[in-house]
Amino acid sequence: MNRTMKLHGTFLLFSLLFLACQAPEPIEPSDITHIIPQPQVTYPSGQKHRVDSEITWSIPETFNMTRGFLEGFLSPHGFNLLQEDQNRPQWAFSIDTALAKGAYQMEIEKEHLSISAADDLGAFYAAQTLRQLMPEYLEAKPVGIFDKGFWGSESRSFYLPTGLIKDHPKFAYRGMHLDVGRHFFGPEQIKQYIDYLALLKMNYFHWHLTEDQGWRIEIKSFPRLTEHASTRPETLVGHYSEQPHVFDGTPYGGYYTQEEVKDIVAYAAQRHITVIPEIEMPGHAQAAISAYPELGCTGQAIDVATKWGIFEDIYCAKDQTFDFLETVLEEVIALFPGPYIHIGGDEAPKAHWASCENCQKVIQTQGLADEQELQSYFITRIEAFINSKGKQIIGWDEILEGGLAPNATVMSWRGTQGGIEAAKQHHNVIMTPTSHCYFDYYQSDLPEEPLAIGGYLPLKKVYSYNPIPHELTPEEARFILGAQGNVWTEYMPSFEQVQYMVFPRILALSEVVWHGPAKALDREYAGFTRRVASFFKRLDAMGVNYANHLYDIASVHRVVTTATQGVVQTKISYALVNPLPDLTMEYSLNQGEWAPYDGPITIEKTSAIRARLLRDGKTVGRVMQDSLMIHGALGSVSSVVPAPHSSYNAGGNAALTNGKRGDNNRYGDSEWLGFSAEEVNITLDLKQAPKTSALKMRFYHSPGQWIYAPKSMELTLNYTDGSQQKLDLMVESPAQNGPHAQSWVIPESPQKSLKSCAIKVQPFGVIPQGEQGAGQLAWTFIDEIILD
Repeated sequence: MNRTMKLHGTFLLFSLLFLACQAPEPIEPSDITHIIPQPQVTYPSGQKHRVDSEITWSIPETFNMTRGFLEGFLSPHGFNLLQEDQNRPQWAFSIDTALAKGAYQMEIEKEHLSISAADDLGAFYAAQTLRQLMPEYLEAKPVGIFDKGFWGSESRSFYLPTGLIKDHPKFAYRGMHLDVGRHFFGPEQIKQYIDYLALLKMNYFHWHLTEDQGWRIEIKSFPRLTEHASTRPETLVGHYSEQPHVFDGTPYGGYYTQEEVKDIVAYAAQRHITVIPEIEMPGHAQAAISAYPELGCTGQAIDVATKWGIFEDIYCAKDQTFDFLETVLEEVIALFPGPYIHIGGDEAPKAHWASCENCQKVIQTQGLADEQELQSYFITRIEAFINSKGKQIIGWDEILEGGLAPNATVMSWRGTQGGIEAAKQHHNVIMTPTSHCYFDYYQSDLPEEPLAIGGYLPLKKVYSYNPIPHELTPEEARFILGAQGNVWTEYMPSFEQVQYMVFPRILALSEVVWHGPAKALDREYAGFTRRVASFFKRLDAMGVNYANHLYDIASVHRVVTTATQGVVQTKISYALVNPLPDLTMEYSLNQGEWAPYDGPITIEKTSAIRARLLRDGKTVGRVMQDSLMIHGALGSVSSVVPAPHSSYNAGGNAALTNGKRGDNNRYGDSEWLGFSAEEVNITLDLKQAPKTSALKMRFYHSPGQWIYAPKSMELTLNYTDGSQQKLDLMVESPAQNGPHAQSWVIPESPQKSLKSCAIKVQPFGVIPQGEQGAGQLAWTFIDEIILD
């Protein structure tokens, strides 16, 4: 009896061990349509292609970077790629010279996978698509024995989805920028950043290496650039706009040796990414001048900058400075084999030049008109030197001022106008406007979002971008090379914060520059967000600290005016947009009971709105909160001259009287309208002929972003009896940054009602010396206009 029980127990134990030792089922295939950036053409075929630990393949010798990438990606997880030249392999790469540079074609069948490309570049991009069709666990690096399966092998079989993909890039330049001057990130973090670009088929890394707050590259001819200029005495705490400024009292620094630079450049090249170094001039040079005061106009000793902003100590336009810069550039050019050197050219205050004997002598001897033309002379002289070394320059759009250097490529950041002007002059252009490409801006209106410089750039706005301005002819549009996302790091002290600000917005930009701009924004964005939700699993495996606002509910509203028996009534029709249709949605008015949302809500009085998403009866994501106002000017705006700037006109003219105020912290939302330097004329045709006692308006005030409240307005009141009244209104000086709200009393006229009114807003004008953007014309931002 005991012996029988032991035999049964032994049999059971071996049975359980046998079952435990069975290899797990292969991982099911992903969706072949869930690739970012989206391929140009995808045809799913609905079958499965099994991949086991040994994969036979053939790949041309010229596809060496693609070979190296796939072997490096798969082999740490126990997969072996075995060269097969005699029989038909499971995976076959081939050369197809009929395909364009960077293009590829991939066909996945049940038994075979074939990839064709004209060159290694196209094959590498195909490998990135193939990578996204593989299980996410392959993105994580094995760290030890506990990552291995029962048999001691790290591999786990999986299926690929079958189908056909035909793909090629839309734009030649697909870039990302990283500022390491304000905050420094080590060589391994820079390589991680480059890996992100490779995954998304981006091909340029713009490395911003010098700043007022730190010089980050070793120059052997000038050792004090790393001994002194790479370290600032302390760093600003909190936001630049907070007064008084507070500092941490701790020295901060870091730099890259030339050997580290060479290693990073080679690492990028293995991923078909060109590194563009930026050496700022003539402005943003305080760190260098701190190390070598003779490079400035005053010759006085100064500290490496400890706060953010623009500084008046810029390079002096004298021969000694040019000798210094040419020596620096010689060493830089030797480290970067790519075609471009970025020389900055932005935000260079001219106050020191105006009072500098050396600079005025150059203006006189060169026959220049003023300091603007001196900047053009400065850039043109540097360009000639760089061209003599076989390189081309890139500069921020300020290099247009005073005349554009002959062979320069312009990086258009202050909106699109600089890019338009350069393209019309037949210069190459890279578009990177603040409105759509500045990833240091806030990406959500959540109050708990980490501190950022300001602005508002949500994911959908990035996705909506078209790098080709509509003002260009097809011939001129050929000079738009592509677009770039910029990451300025004043408020990103850690690499995890960089990741948070970059992801997922880099996904949207990668799709714009690879697949092309959306043609039907709402429909295509809905599909994009589904792919982003899937992509987040890959980012989890990669350990990326991304921002997740996919569950944020959006809203759309419009003013509706009705007339019944001569009585005019103005209401708001308010619709909620479910970001993920598989979830249910509820809403609540004025803290009332929750109700299922089944269509637009009619708002007849000032109201607070809440909305939430539910899955299986549980709230998913955050509860959205909004508020709408019913007032006398609702829906009355009839004209705005000039039109708001195209970068800050998401809500159109109607946003000025649609019952909703702009965000208190993010001036780039759909409610704030931005105007570039012009006088603004707004006309209101009132629907209800209200008896009005007050005009209420808000202006955004943020000098750090060149945005200033106006100084004065003129109000013209037109009454139903044909009479008119004009009022000159002064705008108080704002006490703090953010929305500046003001109310003006309108003299009561008991016997008559308003028919219309005209508001003329006088802009602030020229930004004063010592402030960011000094000498430039200030922006004006306006949100809801209220008549009470």
